Amino acid sequence: MSKDRKWQLPVLLVASVLAVLMSLSGCSRKDSSESEKPAVSQEDEATQKQNIVIGFSQIGAESAWRWCNTESIQKAAEAAGYQIIYSNAEQKQENQIKAIRSFIVYKVDVIVFIPIVKDGWDNVLKEARDANIPVIIVDRMINTSDDSLYAGYVGTDSYGEGRKAASFLLNRYAGQDGPFNILEIRGTEGSSVADGRYEGFREGLSKTSKFNIVYSESGDFMRSRGKEIAQNLFGKTHKLLVNGQKIDIIFSHNDAMTLGLLETLEEYGIKPGKDVVIISVDAEQAAIDAVKEGKINCVVECNPKQGPTVMEMVNSIMNGWSIPKSTYIPEVVFHEHEDLSQLQPRGY
Repeated sequence: MSKDRKWQLPVLLVASVLAVLMSLSGCSRKDSSESEKPAVSQEDEATQKQNIVIGFSQIGAESAWRWCNTESIQKAAEAAGYQIIYSNAEQKQENQIKAIRSFIVYKVDVIVFIPIVKDGWDNVLKEARDANIPVIIVDRMINTSDDSLYAGYVGTDSYGEGRKAASFLLNRYAGQDGPFNILEIRGTEGSSVADGRYEGFREGLSKTSKFNIVYSESGDFMRSRGKEIAQNLFGKTHKLLVNGQKIDIIFSHNDAMTLGLLETLEEYGIKPGKDVVIISVDAEQAAIDAVKEGKINCVVECNPKQGPTVMEMVNSIMNGWSIPKSTYIPEVVFHEHEDLSQLQPRGY
């Protein structure tokens, strides 16, 4: 039976589509006789790759960063000659669990998924292990007492991203006594990236007492929530005051929330980047443009282009080679004192 190279299905349709495919192909994609595969010639390698199917569960499509991350994985799979079944979880963990179970029933070769939150994955990943389907975790990490439930992790160092944000502040305010008050807009509660940035930022600032995080609230990585938080905090006075304390610095865990925040501040006559120092994470093109315009002071990159590295791992697994337990994607920092005029377009 022929299969499309790339399927993009709403999560509620994944199970029903896989059931139809299974009925057409004789109960499942693979039968037990396939466990003993004959050696193939080099000429047949491309054909063999076309028979490899990856089940890919993405958390959603909430930002330009997430779109780029999805596209990177899909295009890398296509370039490698692998087929891919794509499921959008629409920000719901239960949708991801359903999708992963559908992948297991269909007997995909590898499961690639981006966990919305850290906890609650052990049962479904044990089901994948029992079915001898390796799992690659991407972008966000999980909490588990059994590391054998996944083959490897590919993503960014969220703890390091928090430390880089803190380092920018230490350098910018070197020689100044303070105190400086910080408003923090966090990412999704319970996600490894939000927790990592939260912890890394605080650890980085622990060397001095001149920075005070006076308010912290989750914006769920959503642009609308960044805008809403700013409206709730500054809407009445149109001043950078929270509980009577002046805000000197805003640290936002991603560009989507930051860009929503900027809209509100400018509506209130507050000049971001000047009246208040803004630090963001991701490095979307819109955020880089805001750095050039002086509206954001620093952006810590969180690189979404993780697909090629993920497919390298898939290739290693399919060849029976070992893969690293954790692989971090390179990242840089963009700031107000840097000439960004020659920077290549980000593509997201």
